[in-house]
Amino acid sequence: MVLKERTEKGMAMRTAGFRFLTSCSGCAVVFGAGCGQPSVERPAEARQVQGRTTLAMPSVTEVAPREYPGIHNAVAFHDGFVSGSAPEGDAGFATLAAMGVRTIISVDGAEPEAERAAAFGMRYIHLPIGYNGFDESRRLELARAARDARREGPVYIHCHHGKHRSAGAAAAIASSLGWLTPEQGVARMRISGTAPTYTGLYECAAAATVVKVSAIDAIPGDFPAVSRPSGFVQGMVEIDEAFEHLKLIEKAGWRPPPDHPDLVPPAEAGRLADHFRTLAAGEYARRKPAEFLRLMEESRAKAQQLEDLLASATPEAATLTPALKGIGASCTACHSEYRD
Repeated sequence: MVLKERTEKGMAMRTAGFRFLTSCSGCAVVFGAGCGQPSVERPAEARQVQGRTTLAMPSVTEVAPREYPGIHNAVAFHDGFVSGSAPEGDAGFATLAAMGVRTIISVDGAEPEAERAAAFGMRYIHLPIGYNGFDESRRLELARAARDARREGPVYIHCHHGKHRSAGAAAAIASSLGWLTPEQGVARMRISGTAPTYTGLYECAAAATVVKVSAIDAIPGDFPAVSRPSGFVQGMVEIDEAFEHLKLIEKAGWRPPPDHPDLVPPAEAGRLADHFRTLAAGEYARRKPAEFLRLMEESRAKAQQLEDLLASATPEAATLTPALKGIGASCTACHSEYRD
């Protein structure tokens, strides 16, 4: 009975998700819009193959990101290997399924929607990385995950926005497997929009060289669909650490502090936003009142704003300190009401 219910649910989700790619009496139908309702023309690359709608994946020859329903900033790093944003709802997963994607690799800190992906016939591999880059063991894990998954069909790798972490991971994977040279991988990162200030990610991509098959085979291949984030208390400790790092960066004129040159300003702000987002989605936060979640989202949005400011080509110092103080004010308001 449970299996039947799950199967029926999966079929319903796939049907709802693919509505944006099907036609009805000659009019395009998008996200469940029916005949006579406002609609958006379906993507030009969509076509029918044996009764199924398919979508062309981005190509490594393209020099700009592609946008799809529910998928943003899609950039190819190899044939059938694309980096982009986290899938948004059924539309995002339907887009990936129409591309023929069989495996989704998330390098984001947030818990992926593994069950939703399964309903569309795809599986998740969750191998989170940081904004400052990743170590050699993670590189080898990512290389094995992508290599094995690519044998089964197209692979999609994402972080949250699809600009920084997933692009850095995709470039390192492509170089590690001999799909691209490190220079080509870095060039694809720039197409993805990876900000120059994410030096750790660029260094990981630039330093990645082809890995021997035996070294990849030595890595256990049973990767998790979901890597459970640390507990709420540990998450708050990491938020405090990132906030302290940002205060050091502020004192250094919004540059890496001389005594802490490893701190990359936008990476620390991105890390802060990521922790707020991950904790807000956890079980502990879901048991809290709606106001608690609102304050968490407010802090996340302000941290995201600070990251965007710091990642811009010419961040204005006059806007940075007020943004940091705004995050601190949100945290103080939440602590005064809810801190145990």
